[in-house]
Amino acid sequence: MNWVVATANAHKLRELSDLFGGLGVTLLPRPDELAMPEETGTTFLANARLKARAIAQATGEVALADDSGLEVDALGGEPGVRSARWAGEPGDDAANNAKLLEELRGIHGANRRARYRCVLVLAAPDGRELTAEGRFEGFVLEAPRGTGGFGYDPLFQPEGDTRTLAEYADAEKNAVSHRGRAARRLREMLERLGRTAP
Repeated sequence: MNWVVATANAHKLRELSDLFGGLGVTLLPRPDELAMPEETGTTFLANARLKARAIAQATGEVALADDSGLEVDALGGEPGVRSARWAGEPGDDAANNAKLLEELRGIHGANRRARYRCVLVLAAPDGRELTAEGRFEGFVLEAPRGTGGFGYDPLFQPEGDTRTLAEYADAEKNAVSHRGRAARRLREMLERLGRTAP
């Protein structure tokens, strides 16, 4: 069974491949000639569903889509669904992190509470789908640390830890992250159904 992953983000594809390893599926990157639909949804679920359905219809294969981002309480939940392109197009991690630090200037400690959220949608070409969500609580630091991960990982310190996500090994991050939690929920659903498609 193949799943086509609705992303152009190589980091995300690698994480998802690791998270669904051993399930009996091969995760394939979205074909270059297939444009991603515009993410017009106002929620992570809406955007993940848009992408999964579009790729499933275009390829005739089961499609897996992820929509995820960082929600910062002091910023009213921003950057939220705009996390990847918060500082403008095209998406740029360094610019997004710089904007986050600027927006939180003068806000310290516990007032920098945030969470990563991820919604996964697994869609079949016939319209059947499964959805799963994961959350990961923490805080935004005042300076980046670490060289691993991607996105806001150098600024995100998980609750109860002194390291940032960018200081985690890949396997360690997958075991606790928002994407890891969503993937485990989706795997559990598939295992209960006894299949590898919705």
